[in-house]
Amino acid sequence: MVSKPGVHQARSAARRKALQVLFQSEVSGRSVAEILARGLTVEEIGPLCDFTRMLLEGVSAHLSEVDARIAATSENWSIERMPLVDKTILRLATYEMLFVESVPASVSINEAVELAKCFGGEDDSSRFVNGVLGRIASNLPNQQKESVSVNG
Repeated sequence: MVSKPGVHQARSAARRKALQVLFQSEVSGRSVAEILARGLTVEEIGPLCDFTRMLLEGVSAHLSEVDARIAATSENWSIERMPLVDKTILRLATYEMLFVESVPASVSINEAVELAKCFGGEDDSSRFVNGVLGRIASNLPNQQKESVSVNG
């Protein structure tokens, strides 16, 4: 299945906005629901599309399951020790791989690696994110793997 360039760019922008809101939630200690309900997002983010809202609501609703999956596959790193941006990127991509059937795991991983290159908390953030998500993808049921290929 070939997606149109406009759809890819829109979804990339949606993931970036979701990352910003999830990060804001972590830093402020406010729930995503509260941030959205009270209009507390950073002005530069702009309006949120349906895909962004779906990601935000999904990560929030499945946070314990997402964190458990990350913790089980992140060798020698507890969730608490991870740089905040990296942890937030991992949460977003892990949710997408586990619960968004319309997006192949390879796309979720590639998008997360790109986010880590732009915003990652460490010089090797993109490699760390790629490694953790690659291990998560390798444990997905076959129908969810759909041509998983990670790039670094």
